[in-house]
Amino acid sequence: MLIKRLFSSSHALSSSSNLLKIGSVLKQARTFTDDDVLGYSKLTHDANPLHFDAECAKNAGFSDCLVPGMLVASLFPRIIAAHFPGAIYVSQTLHFKLPVYIGDEIIAEVQAVSIRQIKNKYIAKLSTKCIKCDGGLVIDGEATAMLPSLAMEPPNLAVTST
Repeated sequence: MLIKRLFSSSHALSSSSNLLKIGSVLKQARTFTDDDVLGYSKLTHDANPLHFDAECAKNAGFSDCLVPGMLVASLFPRIIAAHFPGAIYVSQTLHFKLPVYIGDEIIAEVQAVSIRQIKNKYIAKLSTKCIKCDGGLVIDGEATAMLPSLAMEPPNLAVTST
């Protein structure tokens, strides 16, 4: 059994509660590996040579093989689900700004922009960003999620895979 550390969270919360509010920030750091890209390719059948052939990537103007943008963007629903079990991801816009290469450490950030209650659920509009450790903006976007509660659960810090 392999245990990977996936999360490093930061919350902009009031000291008296763990409730999501406008301005709350949730983060996750991740470094993508060759195995991550291979697993993504097997699951999605994405065989784009830019992800596996360094010469093809260089001929296209990149310095090496790319991590698929949608694999990087998958950090957003993971952050939301980790803090709000039962959340429903309603929509996501994405703007891909910079390439991500194998071994790049990426910090994904989700920030609450607006929250409204509908019956016993909450609709949260969230700013979404992925940033390289050097500060380069990789992905910029916006998500909407339906949350069962505004109470944030601490994220599960380990994921078990075989």
